[in-house]
Amino acid sequence: MADTKREIERKYESDDAALPDLTRVPGVASVRGRGVTHLDATYHDTADQRLAAASVTLRRRTGGADAGWHLKFPVAPGVRDEIRAPLSDTLPDELAALVRSRVRDRELRPVVRLRSDRDVRHLLDEQDRLLAEVSVDTVHAERLTGEGGEAHWTEIEVELADDGDPAFLDKVEKRLRKAGVRPSSSSSKLARALAETETRTETAPAAGSPAREAAAGTPPATAPEAAPRHKHRPRPDGAPVTAGDHVLAYVRAQRDALVELDPAVRQDVPDAVHRMRVATRRLRSTFRSFRSVLDRAATGPAAADLKWLAAELGKDRDQEVLAERLTQALGRLPDDQVTGPVAERLAAWSEARHKGAHHELVAILDSRRHLSLLDTLDALLADPPLRKKASARPDKVLAKAVAKDFGKLARLVEHALELPPGPERDTALHEARKKTKRTRYAAEAAVPALGEPAEEAVRDMKSLQGLLGDHQDSVMARRTLRELAAVAHAAGESDFTYGVLYAGEAHRARVAEEALPEAWSSISRAFPF
Repeated sequence: MADTKREIERKYESDDAALPDLTRVPGVASVRGRGVTHLDATYHDTADQRLAAASVTLRRRTGGADAGWHLKFPVAPGVRDEIRAPLSDTLPDELAALVRSRVRDRELRPVVRLRSDRDVRHLLDEQDRLLAEVSVDTVHAERLTGEGGEAHWTEIEVELADDGDPAFLDKVEKRLRKAGVRPSSSSSKLARALAETETRTETAPAAGSPAREAAAGTPPATAPEAAPRHKHRPRPDGAPVTAGDHVLAYVRAQRDALVELDPAVRQDVPDAVHRMRVATRRLRSTFRSFRSVLDRAATGPAAADLKWLAAELGKDRDQEVLAERLTQALGRLPDDQVTGPVAERLAAWSEARHKGAHHELVAILDSRRHLSLLDTLDALLADPPLRKKASARPDKVLAKAVAKDFGKLARLVEHALELPPGPERDTALHEARKKTKRTRYAAEAAVPALGEPAEEAVRDMKSLQGLLGDHQDSVMARRTLRELAAVAHAAGESDFTYGVLYAGEAHRARVAEEALPEAWSSISRAFPF
């Protein structure tokens, strides 16, 4: 089984790699040598270096206390999550799954071998507790692809102890800098190895490619993309210029989110499913809202697959929201209103549904349809199906799209308010909620171009979405409570508490409906587009 460790470290280099006296670092009482360890690591990647382009490293390493397979994902500068699996001859399936959204059907193969002599020292406080581990690594790098190539260097690595204060690394760095030691120009040993062993072969990444950028420490999130074909190009600093630039930037951000959240969803990280589902909705909404910029005939297949993916993600997410809502409502009830094993039945329902939904979701992420969707999104970004207005000024094009979505929303809300309370109004309010999200996402895409007016529109839509969302959650909660009450009754248990919870949910729905006319009036009067 794999386990995960948060790694917080900094890398340095100097002309002689000699360590200064680290007992002068505030908080360090002693420095204890741990000897020299010989490490031999083989890094794996695709031929076009998709993992390196995303600053993800996958290696098989022998030597040291943690020999095995190591998969590292970037979290922030100097911070990575390292997932470890026992040493084996072949890549463990659980690690292969965690890189599937990036690798897809490409073959993983050895690309670089690093052999290092690691001289380790522990920085200890007065209670002999570990503060950080400092190592001087003498590295020999060998490229295993193309015509090969070798490189040698020495670097200093400072890794914070588990649960340590990251501010301590600042104190160590201050001492190192004072001694002439400077931060490394490479983000990792692999990045440096790729840069220093690069050869001009057929398989070597071209200048300006993601793999080259990765070696420089500034990788993009995913695979290579061709330059957009529309008339205006982004400025040299990468800032979008045209309407097409802005829409594509938003699409690219959501595509990256789908790829980057995949491992978190597989590992059942809290909120990961919700965030991935939001990314799918943002993408689909963007294709619909900005059809004057992106040809809908070309984006249609991707939009259909995004709708499918959002529905599959919703099976887990909707259950998660309901379970949390009902558990909190049950916790607020006085003891004399709780009869029977309601909490136990609710927990069992939640756990059973979640396990089944999560298992199905992982299968969806491994499916050909999902992986093909990611390839389709890459292709759309590499050669975007831009229409004439993509080259126009973003303020007019984007503002018009947001205004058009808001107009559709206004008709839905006003129709719902004309209906009497009941199932038909519930359905109408749910449709308005979906349109609210679409308007919000269109405004989000427009924020870099339109500034404060778009930000105001996003705030308004978030507020309305919250009100309509609470109403819809109440509708779904009441449906679930009826089902749970029926099961409890069939088992000979009291269904009284389910009725109390049902009444509470009905009250919450009425409160939301009563607040809607005034909230909508305020939003519609002030909407900036």
